[in-house]
Amino acid sequence: MASQNSDEVKVPGKVALVTGAARGIGRACALALAEAGADIALGLKNVKADSGLVKEIEVLGRRVLPLQMDVSRMDEIKAAVMKAAEYFGRIDILINNAGIAPENYIENVTEADFDYTLDVNLKGTFFTSQHVGRWMIKQQFGRIINISSQAGFIALPTESVYCMTKAGISHLTKCFAVEWAKHNINVNAVAPTFIYTPGTEEYLANEETKKMVISKIALGRIGDPKDVANAVLFLASPAAALITGTTLMIDGGWTAS
Repeated sequence: MASQNSDEVKVPGKVALVTGAARGIGRACALALAEAGADIALGLKNVKADSGLVKEIEVLGRRVLPLQMDVSRMDEIKAAVMKAAEYFGRIDILINNAGIAPENYIENVTEADFDYTLDVNLKGTFFTSQHVGRWMIKQQFGRIINISSQAGFIALPTESVYCMTKAGISHLTKCFAVEWAKHNINVNAVAPTFIYTPGTEEYLANEETKKMVISKIALGRIGDPKDVANAVLFLASPAAALITGTTLMIDGGWTAS
């Protein structure tokens, strides 16, 4: 039997667009893809906020293009995708990472909060995929990885709307995968557990809360953004060529127990 070729988990010469790229999982995905050989388009809610990410990618020898891209705004999605495609000449990989998770008890959720969470998490994922997918169809090649969550498979108190959107993303992934398979576009998702990011910092700062979370994770630890980025890189690479329509759990065994 032939040995596994490590080059299959690299993406040299590809162009990747990562939404919500400024921090946390999005930032880790952008760096992992750049380290694996891809040029990177950074979808940023505030393109003027310099986090040093552009420089980090340039140091790796890759081209990088920061883009103003609030995925709750259709005009910004359309403009950013067009600019990326024109600048690089193609878009091979899309990471739909942008998302929000406002906490609130069901009885206190407002219509405005409900609508905004759907606009970012579901509508943003759908229409970013649509606009990038049109380029991928022309190319007859593409890899789309959506960031779902274990919250799409379990109930988390105060996160009903977030849980609903993440469940929707996992099913939407199947729909895109089936419809676009004929264009050689693979569409998958990853579903992380609690990850150390700026978004979870305050929640996990409470030691009792942190202990509770760890007690639910069979592997006994909270994740790092790199744990998610490594799985995303795998799904974007030739090593995952026969995988589509799936959601890969990155939850340390939480949903298995």
